[in-house]
Amino acid sequence: MATIDRQACTLALAHALSAAERGLAVIPLSRTKLPALRSPHHGSERPCRGECGRFGHGVYDASTDPARIRALFAAAPWATGYGIACGLPPHHLIGVDLDVKSGQDAPAALRELALRHLFTIPPTVVVQTPSGGRHIWLTGPPDVVVPNSAGRLAPGIDIRGAGGYLVGPGSRTDQGVYAAAPGTDRLPPAPCPPALLRLLLPPPRASAGSPGGGHGHGLIQFVLAAHEGQRNTRLFWAACRAYENGIGPALADALVDAARTTGLTEREARATVASARRMTGV
Repeated sequence: MATIDRQACTLALAHALSAAERGLAVIPLSRTKLPALRSPHHGSERPCRGECGRFGHGVYDASTDPARIRALFAAAPWATGYGIACGLPPHHLIGVDLDVKSGQDAPAALRELALRHLFTIPPTVVVQTPSGGRHIWLTGPPDVVVPNSAGRLAPGIDIRGAGGYLVGPGSRTDQGVYAAAPGTDRLPPAPCPPALLRLLLPPPRASAGSPGGGHGHGLIQFVLAAHEGQRNTRLFWAACRAYENGIGPALADALVDAARTTGLTEREARATVASARRMTGV
């Protein structure tokens, strides 16, 4: 049974409530950095994402409501930290986790990516981890789903996107305390640089004949092949490729029509295409 450190839990709750005041949805974490509350569906073949109304659904319990946050921590008095859910409004948070363990130098790898793809990380919240790593907080467009990934960009660089969470500053873990880097604690999370955002959105696996070489027909077919849950992401990726290849203005209406066929509304589709145009600087 978990040892209860009431002082640590009280401090974690205070930090979590402060984060919630900034619009960040939070959950209680244990010293292992895992959600503090066990799933009510343990061993069940039919788990849910919180529809049952009980606690224990990990990031799907995350809230900015002070009363709900207090209730979550009251149900987990052993919690010594808190997690911040990524991908949720209003910030649509993206976490860039830079590791320095096992001989990895993720900060250097990120600098190399920035030089190669011509982007700069703007001033933003940076959280220092007990192991010497860093979490960089960025925001994404509301109509784009950034997936979680581990080591895909480079060894030691993990991405926390929709369905993921970041350990909040002030959290105590078995490894130590997470703390905001000096001068960044009150900064708002900065927008993700467009070039980096494009790296975070690899195209979903596609069948033969999917887009290649910037051909408009392939891009449209790519959007038409989208299933629920990937429609905005596919449309955004295809629109970015179209604008990068100079055919965005000519292809925009056709991409919108294709997206409408998959179930997006015209308003949603045009907003996503407009986001792609802004991200590519066209």
